Amino acid sequence: MTADKVAQMTQSELRDLLETVVETTVERKLLEILGDPDEGLELREAVKARLLRQRKAVASGDYGQPLEDIVTDLGLK
Repeated sequence: MTADKVAQMTQSELRDLLETVVETTVERKLLEILGDPDEGLELREAVKARLLRQRKAVASGDYGQPLEDIVTDLGLK
């Protein structure tokens, strides 16, 4: 990204960009320091089957319940 492009950004756009850069950098560093806590663990067959069902559902356009409905159902709002 050039300085001209940054200079043309709104404060909100710049803030969003910086948040993304910081989040990505922190996540990368944490993984570098701590490693993957699941590395070497075996995925249970039930979990594999569930993930495959979810993948197929999403591929066919079924994205589950909207977050707002879940929040309401759980009485969080």
